[in-house]
Amino acid sequence: MYGAQHLHEFGGLPVVDFQHTSEGGPRPAADAVAWRVSVDPYDDDRPWEEEFADFLEQVDPAGVRALVIGQWGEAYEETSSVPIGLVMAAADRLTSLEAVFVGDLEAEQAEITWIQQSDVTVLLAAFPGLTEFGVRGGSELVFPPTKHERLRALTVQAGGLPAEVVRGVLDSELPALERLDLWLGVSAYEGNTNLTDLAPLLAGTRFPRLNHLGVRNSEIQNEIASAVASAPVVAQLRVLDLSNGTLGDEGAAALLEGQPLTHLELLDLHHHFLTDAMAERVRGALEPHGVRVDLAQKREPWGDRGAEGRYTAVSE
Repeated sequence: MYGAQHLHEFGGLPVVDFQHTSEGGPRPAADAVAWRVSVDPYDDDRPWEEEFADFLEQVDPAGVRALVIGQWGEAYEETSSVPIGLVMAAADRLTSLEAVFVGDLEAEQAEITWIQQSDVTVLLAAFPGLTEFGVRGGSELVFPPTKHERLRALTVQAGGLPAEVVRGVLDSELPALERLDLWLGVSAYEGNTNLTDLAPLLAGTRFPRLNHLGVRNSEIQNEIASAVASAPVVAQLRVLDLSNGTLGDEGAAALLEGQPLTHLELLDLHHHFLTDAMAERVRGALEPHGVRVDLAQKREPWGDRGAEGRYTAVSE
């Protein structure tokens, strides 16, 4: 099991840490990178507000295209509402902003289930020009149904994603959405999303332009695979991502016995519990048709517990 890692790329740009001192040498142009603004509450007492104020003064805010909100303090105690509020207050200066990620913390800073989020949809309202939005951490995460005309990519990463968040996403009006990536997590950490909650998504009626779908990091990955096997949404996809979960032979067999997947460019199943024989069946069924199949990171169940010993890639 491993924790979520820092982003290396976001919004089509490399991620670079903003440093308020000159120790990092010359800075790239404002629009050339995705800027991560973070503080370390254990190294100094510098508040995120001060770091962000320096960022706005030292990097041309009008040129910033992508912003990554990293550690904003003791994120297991302080919610993301403070950095979100500060970014919203600077909306009239961040006039070129196209991509925002909230909560880019690694496990050493805070486990994914410890990250205290808030209502992140206020950022979508404040920045109608956003085309990509992401958030990490399901605790206290609020995502009521929202409307956004330009958003093309949405990612919600969690070790346990509450069903009400999933329902809020799927009830949103996002006519331009092309990529959706949901990490469902496990029930031990409030990941209570079930197939009924996912039904509007799988029906293919919510997001007509969707072509990249990730429903992953789930302890019910076999059930999801079985539902996807006959889901109308699959016909419109180029990429289907069921990775990082507890997928075993039963889920993979359901995929092969369901609707054709030969139109896909990529079927991503990495971090899985397939036998070698089933992995070869999947490859043999799809790769001759030009489908790239990712079956990296084969896992073994814990101990001798069989299917009950399977685990997601990211939980706590």
